[in-house]
Amino acid sequence: MDGANRTVVSEFVLLGFQAMKGFQIPLFCIFSTFYLLIIASNLAIIAMVRVYQHLHTPMYFFLGNFSILEVLYTTVTVPRMLADLLAEQKTISSKACVVQFYFLFVFGATENLLLALMAFDRYVAICRPLHYPTIMTSKTCGLLALAAWLGGLLAPALPACWISTLAFCTPNEIDHFCCDFAPLLKLSCTDTSTKELTFLFLAWVLIWSCFLLIMTSYGLIIFSVLKIPSAEGQKKAFSTCASHLTVVGIFYSTVMFMYIRPTSTIRFRMDKVVSVFYTVITPMLNPLIYSLRNKEVKGALKRTIRRCCAPI
Repeated sequence: MDGANRTVVSEFVLLGFQAMKGFQIPLFCIFSTFYLLIIASNLAIIAMVRVYQHLHTPMYFFLGNFSILEVLYTTVTVPRMLADLLAEQKTISSKACVVQFYFLFVFGATENLLLALMAFDRYVAICRPLHYPTIMTSKTCGLLALAAWLGGLLAPALPACWISTLAFCTPNEIDHFCCDFAPLLKLSCTDTSTKELTFLFLAWVLIWSCFLLIMTSYGLIIFSVLKIPSAEGQKKAFSTCASHLTVVGIFYSTVMFMYIRPTSTIRFRMDKVVSVFYTVITPMLNPLIYSLRNKEVKGALKRTIRRCCAPI
């Protein structure tokens, strides 16, 4: 981008939902309600996994990690979005914007890795049930979860470093409610084609490798389940995977749309709608999907509600 006659800036204006100016208060009420539901439901799952002994299994250990991730993931963007809905000045410093970008992608990358681990756990449980206790030990699960979190921390480090070295020019308006990769590149005064291609390559490697691992795991699971002679046995095996597959389908349908295409094809208004879906709607739906389709989680939730409602 030609930087001649353009002023270098150190802060941005997040336009957010400017096209819906008359609906800022209703949007604030809706998104704040969603955010509270996300926090409450995921904290409930974390508490249940920790408290109830029968949930101390690899599957629920990874589910607890996933719920922690959902809380952090939404907290990176939603509180700022809520504040901007009520604020006259929606400015954010370039440094704060880079920090938000980094943690948005830290938790996004970690979610990819955790979903892959959860699929691997189901593969071992269903396809190699006799070896499951020796393969998925508590130590192994802890190391796998640690690797997912560390992988998430490292994956966006290089793109964040690149973005922090860019010079940004006027107009300093970001047509988004958060500091995403494509809107930031659009504001740069310098040529960013190499950085865009590198980021696209990293996104492709991470997203497709995790997605293919998940699909391979479930392909092997389906092949194994179809060998079970009884229909009841097949139904029970599939029911343990249904929740995870639903979450995978929702997550990857939005993430692939957002991050495995060139930024030149991006239309930011459409992307804001998709971004709302995977930063607010999906994290709100995930605890419901896992609890409503899981008898053990539903049972633990009912016991918790009875304890809370019981007279002292």
